[in-house]
Amino acid sequence: MQTQEQELIFEMSRPGRTGYSLPEDELTEMNVEHLLPADYIRTNEPELPEVSELQIMRHYTALSSRNHGVDSGFYPLGSCTMKYNPKINEDIARMHGFLHIHPYQPEEQVQGAMKLMYELQESLAEITGMDQVTLQPAAGAQGEWTGLMMIRSFHEANGDIHRNKVIVPDSAHGTNPASAAVAGFESVTVRTNERGLVDLEHLKEVTGDDTAALMLTNPNTLGLFEKDIIEMASIIHDAGGKLYYDGANSNAILGITRPGDMGFDVVHLNLHKTFTGPHGGGGPGSGPVGVKKDLVPFLPKPILVKREADYSWDYDRPKSIGRVKPYYGNFGINVRAYAYIRTMGAEGLKKVSEYAVLNANYLMRRLQQYFELPYDRHCKHEFVLSGKRQKKLGVRTLDMAKRLLDFGYHPPTIYFPINIEECMMVEPTETESKETLDQFADALLQIAQEAEAEPETVQEAPHTTVIKRLDETTAARKPILKYEKTS
Repeated sequence: MQTQEQELIFEMSRPGRTGYSLPEDELTEMNVEHLLPADYIRTNEPELPEVSELQIMRHYTALSSRNHGVDSGFYPLGSCTMKYNPKINEDIARMHGFLHIHPYQPEEQVQGAMKLMYELQESLAEITGMDQVTLQPAAGAQGEWTGLMMIRSFHEANGDIHRNKVIVPDSAHGTNPASAAVAGFESVTVRTNERGLVDLEHLKEVTGDDTAALMLTNPNTLGLFEKDIIEMASIIHDAGGKLYYDGANSNAILGITRPGDMGFDVVHLNLHKTFTGPHGGGGPGSGPVGVKKDLVPFLPKPILVKREADYSWDYDRPKSIGRVKPYYGNFGINVRAYAYIRTMGAEGLKKVSEYAVLNANYLMRRLQQYFELPYDRHCKHEFVLSGKRQKKLGVRTLDMAKRLLDFGYHPPTIYFPINIEECMMVEPTETESKETLDQFADALLQIAQEAEAEPETVQEAPHTTVIKRLDETTAARKPILKYEKTS
């Protein structure tokens, strides 16, 4: 039963209650007709709830406690790297000199911020094995598009205007073919073989004179390392194409291997994943893109450069694809990533990947007793399970994901990758303790046992949440976007 503080704010309204005190409105004594069109001037009081300050505070505090985040619970969302964001990063991003600068300030007034961005670029180039990096793209998907636009411009500059196809594995992130389409390319799917890796023979079949690039994640979306990457790079490069690295799974390779050493020409990174910017809720991302030397002329402009005594913006880039975001990326996320890299150091970043891989393999082996393991081999930072065994009992992976809510966990990614039936994709990250992993495993094992002994308990979940199971299809197709008073 809801308490009064948990009711909708409009239902709490009572005439005469106020929760604010505003200064006298100067406009009340002015003639505002010359400032606004007559139709825009309010002639009656707005229908706002009349509540006290205490009620407002309790209402929003109660709502905030219903949100799930990394700070409040385990968040094993596969392919998203929902790891803990160190609070020192937040403190540094809120320092006055970073928080209150403006993108239009003269260069001489923001040299400290420019130095930070330049050093971040250099660090990311070293981490990925690229020659130069731009911080401009605002998210991973925009980074994909930016990289593909540079590849397109490169081919056009060489007269290869017929290269209109981008090869994408069938287990790739959905943004890969979408980014290719937005960049003006046609997507060609390459199959995954029985080992969960790119089928080399099929790759050879689909590669040709019209190949612009291969988009690849390594380790791939199944959490498996593409051990044939050098041969794949040769196949694409021999055909005149470029190799694009989707950096969504970089958490598995930091300090161990680099995309540039694997043969990749372009890479994007997700600073809001691997480098601990806040992640989720539609809030700001950052998708820096690094390139090898022959693609440097096509980087978005302006380029941040270091002179003898200072830093400046270079706009004289005749081959550039142009600006891809206003100003220069999401600066606050850049600050957090810089703080993280400087805090961890080279050895710390390597340990990030080692612990992430260790945690994933430990959890995978604990769970394989009750769930089908499509690829029984060491994984990297994440792994996939299949709920086919439970499906035969009338319990879907969706049901198990909903049941996990009753245990206080955010469910893992489900039904992705799409080439695994009843897929459940788990990524524990390096920041979780063995105790947390064991508790999560125990919860999933209990759910698997419930699927056998009392399937209706799982089928009707969740049981303890404020809102029970939704009709998600209708909610997506026919959303209610405005408040409607119930009585």
